[in-house]
Amino acid sequence: MATGKIGVIGGGAWGTALAASAARTASDVRIWALEPEVADAINTSHENTTFLPGIALDPTIRATNDIADMAGCDALMLVSPAQHLRTVGTQVCAAAGPDVPLIICSKGIEISTLELMSDILEEVAPQNPIAVLSGPTFAAEVAQNKPSALTLACADDALAESLANMLGHSRFRPYLTDDIIGAQIGGAVKNVLAIAAGIVAGAELGDNTAAALITRGLAEIMRLGDMKGGRRETLMGLSGLGDLLLTCGSTQSRNMSLGKALGEGKTLEEVMSTRKSVAEGVHTAKAVARLAEENDIDMPICLAMNRVLHHDASVAEEIEALLARPFVIETA
Repeated sequence: MATGKIGVIGGGAWGTALAASAARTASDVRIWALEPEVADAINTSHENTTFLPGIALDPTIRATNDIADMAGCDALMLVSPAQHLRTVGTQVCAAAGPDVPLIICSKGIEISTLELMSDILEEVAPQNPIAVLSGPTFAAEVAQNKPSALTLACADDALAESLANMLGHSRFRPYLTDDIIGAQIGGAVKNVLAIAAGIVAGAELGDNTAAALITRGLAEIMRLGDMKGGRRETLMGLSGLGDLLLTCGSTQSRNMSLGKALGEGKTLEEVMSTRKSVAEGVHTAKAVARLAEENDIDMPICLAMNRVLHHDASVAEEIEALLARPFVIETA
């Protein structure tokens, strides 16, 4: 029997998919969308025709453009773009009040402060419990009720179990951890690496190169995770290696498809001009590069992606520079 009230903050593809999944377990699901046309389409045609077209939604899901309508929810899932979480989190806290669990479903690092999403919420919503939901999931497949497994991270074991029971079902399986940091590092950095994987595909560098990129990219995730205090077992799990494999292996990933276009010779401006959805890796590359440089972390792939995306570096020259690096002992 469906119970509970779930609010989803963000009307993009992933927010819509999470609302669709939540409607299978909760009696009341509300989704806040920035765009009036998105809320109207969900309420009238039961479909997000802008960001997740062609997938029918449960007609009990109600959409709104007024964040105050999120009051009274038992938990809120925050799916706004990472660079807007500080503003949205402040608004959500005022609407929901203290003690309502906030579940971070965005993946990224704030460029201006280099803070993780949990750091931001601890500042703007200090009275609210925080959890992180992250893992190898494409929005369309979750919305279509295809089986998925994710990491649900929360410092409070009892709350983690409660949230898992509230959100989880046979086709949406949360695995629990208390490693909030590790669950965020994997999800953030894999978006940068997915752009690199897309470049490999677009430039037709082959499967050998793709496998090498994923493996050495995982080493970069591990190094940043070590510095930030995440656990390696988390980074080898669903929210780390699992998410990396998914987004580096399919152009369903917005980040990989963007990289593929770059590898085929398009400019970033050309690619972005045709898109409505955010490719978080573009922003995260800038933040990761600063973290790597300021903390002396060896992350050559992420640094190369930052130069390509934000400093007009040549894709071909960055590829050759990576291949010309000295031979070293294989370590993470």
